[in-house]
Amino acid sequence: MKPALVTGATGFVGWHVARLLTERGYKVRALVRGLGRVPELEVEEFEGDLRDPDSLLRAAEGCGLVFHVAADYRLWSKDPEELYRSNVGGTRNMLNAALAAGVERVVYTSTVGCIGIPEGGGGRPGIGDESTPIAEHSMAGNYKRSKFLAEQVALDFAGAGLPVVIVNPTAPMGDHDFKPTPTGAIVRDFLNGAMPAYIDTGLNVVNVRDVAVGHLLACEKGVPGERYILGCENMTLGQILAELARYTGRRAPRIQLPYAVAWTAGVLTTGLAQLTGIPPRVPMEAVRMAKKKMWVSHQKAAAQLGYAPSSPETAFIDAINWFEALP
Repeated sequence: MKPALVTGATGFVGWHVARLLTERGYKVRALVRGLGRVPELEVEEFEGDLRDPDSLLRAAEGCGLVFHVAADYRLWSKDPEELYRSNVGGTRNMLNAALAAGVERVVYTSTVGCIGIPEGGGGRPGIGDESTPIAEHSMAGNYKRSKFLAEQVALDFAGAGLPVVIVNPTAPMGDHDFKPTPTGAIVRDFLNGAMPAYIDTGLNVVNVRDVAVGHLLACEKGVPGERYILGCENMTLGQILAELARYTGRRAPRIQLPYAVAWTAGVLTTGLAQLTGIPPRVPMEAVRMAKKKMWVSHQKAAAQLGYAPSSPETAFIDAINWFEALP
């Protein structure tokens, strides 16, 4: 069996994809930057960088599968062009390398941010799916815009014949959230008592282990050029905090801030960050994203891939145990 190349294996979703592949008997080659290492897993670490096409050609050589999970996931950067170089240019470089290596299948990890959310009726939020229209101008900030453009690159390669399947994870939660991700930061801040209030927003919560399974199902059963949402349950932030309270015995915050207050905090802290270079506590991009409930359906993945995510309860418990065990 030829190796499977995984980019982003030092990160949250990528680590779980690499873990699942090793458990299923695949030989995994992990692309790492500089001194980066993949903890706990028996993988072949291959030094490279998405911005270095030659390193990707070397990494992909001899591989049968590519899981391109890596991304520059920041909701603020003093130099936004860094996100485009890694997310858009890096995706193009990786897919060119996969094409040159003649791989059998590529799974590209996009984001739920590239899924359109329709207007709801009767005061209820709409539920998006892979067919809901969306355009570049509706992207709230540079991260989402860069991922939207990267997804277009993947679709272009698929249209030209490269067998690329796209997956759109929602808000993964669970163990080994190293950085952590914005979703993991909610859990961490709740456990640390650093979330005295919240705003009215909504996420689709899914266990990261189910997201990893969805990647493998997309590889095995997905149609090139198609997108598949990998999610589970739509929840408000208030409901998420209530669940964290239920599993920990801690008290959930009861103060719901008006959106205008969050907007003001975003403007002030992001403006200060531009002066100091220190990432803001409340990135303006995160505030813009929170204005819309990112509620979606994973029925296409269920019907076409056999994707069957577990209850979000497992995601909450795994995440709580992970963050509570950290020093």
